[in-house]
Amino acid sequence: MMNVLFVCEHNSARSQMAEAFLNRLGGDSFLAESCGLEAGTLNPLVVEVMMEIGYDLRSKTTQSALDLFRQGQSYDMIITVCSPQASEGCPLFPGRALRFNWPFDDPSRVVGDRESQLAAIRTIRDQIKEKIEELIAQYRDKGLKMFL
Repeated sequence: MMNVLFVCEHNSARSQMAEAFLNRLGGDSFLAESCGLEAGTLNPLVVEVMMEIGYDLRSKTTQSALDLFRQGQSYDMIITVCSPQASEGCPLFPGRALRFNWPFDDPSRVVGDRESQLAAIRTIRDQIKEKIEELIAQYRDKGLKMFL
């Protein structure tokens, strides 16, 4: 089983969505967690668009990468889902984790009326789900060789 950590700036949207998708779609091959460079507040519009497709994030809380680091957590893979510049602030976890950056737009920076914001966040949600599905498919086809 691959232990995967998703990291974004505040653990309020992108990393939470990625964690939910990988834990459900990855079956017994993956165990995902998420955190932020700093703990934030879960974005209610993200909760809403995830609920639309059957993912209930209402009971989720946010956590910081530093908290997990201090707990001595280790991961096989760390995937930052924020900008490359922000991902540089992610602490180095013990072990030999593979590191990837999947830069998705930040739902907290979406502007417009409520419907425009929901539409934009749905697009981000769907992009994250697609990337998770690609990861799972590659892992099932190639196993750990996909990372060598």
